[in-house]
Amino acid sequence: MSKFNKNTKTKVVNKEKHAAYAMDDKERLVSQVLTTFFGEPKFYGKTDHEIVTTARTLAKLEPEFVAKLAVFARREFNMRSVSHVLAAVLAREPKGKEFVRRLIPAIALRADDVTEILSAYLHFYGKPIPNSLKKGINDAFVKFDEYALSKYKGEQNKLKMRDIPRICHPTPKDAEQSDMWKRLLAGELQKTYTWEVELSAKGNNKWVWEELIWSGKVGYMALLRNLRNIIAAKPDNINMVYETLTDPERVRKSRQFPFRFLSAYKELKGVKGTSSKAYDALETALDISVENIPRIAGKTAIVVDVSGSMTSPVSKRSKMTCAEIGLLLGVIAAHICEESVFLTFDTEVYPQAVSKRGGILPQVRNIRVSGGGTYMQKPFIYLRDNRISVDRVIVLSDNQCNCPYGGNTTLHKHSNAYRKHINPDCWVHGIDLQGYGTQQFTGEKTNIISGWSEKVLEFVTLAESGVATLVLRIESVDF
Repeated sequence: MSKFNKNTKTKVVNKEKHAAYAMDDKERLVSQVLTTFFGEPKFYGKTDHEIVTTARTLAKLEPEFVAKLAVFARREFNMRSVSHVLAAVLAREPKGKEFVRRLIPAIALRADDVTEILSAYLHFYGKPIPNSLKKGINDAFVKFDEYALSKYKGEQNKLKMRDIPRICHPTPKDAEQSDMWKRLLAGELQKTYTWEVELSAKGNNKWVWEELIWSGKVGYMALLRNLRNIIAAKPDNINMVYETLTDPERVRKSRQFPFRFLSAYKELKGVKGTSSKAYDALETALDISVENIPRIAGKTAIVVDVSGSMTSPVSKRSKMTCAEIGLLLGVIAAHICEESVFLTFDTEVYPQAVSKRGGILPQVRNIRVSGGGTYMQKPFIYLRDNRISVDRVIVLSDNQCNCPYGGNTTLHKHSNAYRKHINPDCWVHGIDLQGYGTQQFTGEKTNIISGWSEKVLEFVTLAESGVATLVLRIESVDF
């Protein structure tokens, strides 16, 4: 029997004003945090205020969980801004203050994390600044060397790096650091060599990119995002870029979302002279990034929502849609499953030909996103009517079902009917891709997961074996 989700949850309505199930505070905050670029609109509008409201509620009751979620989001899912927001909320709440000093060094992986955390607090609450927040910033600030402080000095921002010593009064660990901070205050830090500065000063051309590639100063994510420009510039040493992108250690350390590789793959379309090496490098890098996900035994139905609400970009600066993220995670799931059936749905259900041996990225690009309604009962009806027995159904969706004629209210009946007539031991894993705060599934053998990282797929086997869920993993975070 499942250890999780034994109790039927409260019925509510989703953003479409149709029937859904409420999530508890922890589930809701996890889903909101791990599916959000804070400050960016979604299909149903911005959800920033909802995240802050949920975080404030939970910070009053279980502040340690909020702190652990911030660490998990920053270190495991590489999400920056939303972790800063959680730190700010905790610093405001009396029960949260005891965790703030430990939290900030744990999530300040870059020097500008400290300025962003302080800016988040000032944005939401203004002055005075709590001592716990100052002490946490001070503990993080002493970690950074001159290169880091200079690279992220933020002179164009309202709150600059040189404002940190003035506001928080950190204690230097030695005379050398004291001297460095004095030069920071005086604007006399050594200038940093960055690819952005070089491109801006010398232009986006072959010779500049050759120099940058030889220097090794261009980070992994920067190479990924600039791959189109690099190929167009035709540097003679471009093979070094492909070697970097496919270096297993660099791939793992980069902690990229899988959709970053898909985004780079999409951008290469139409670039003259793009060779197979570029596409192969991206496919290899993605394979490396997902190679440690536990295999999923048995037969799995992978169901991806391609309805209209899934077609909006996840960021104003990105062309990547929620549907594409769902399809990418779905095809990755197909690659790690022993056997799978792949379905997409909107107002209808569409069987897809997905191969474990085919390339992940081109297969994602070949699946049509039609953009109709969100009739989530259709895949369960399809599986039942065609008597397709599976051990589990993995649903990737924003959970904004809008089935007419009572379709939403009977969704759980369709999943239960499938269990009754085909496989009583079938699990349902609902992967939430947008964090709107409601779910469509509840009851025994149900597992709710959230996020855009391939790591969410680990919780399929963990939940079925009774070991862990996403919430339990976050509760075990140590910092």
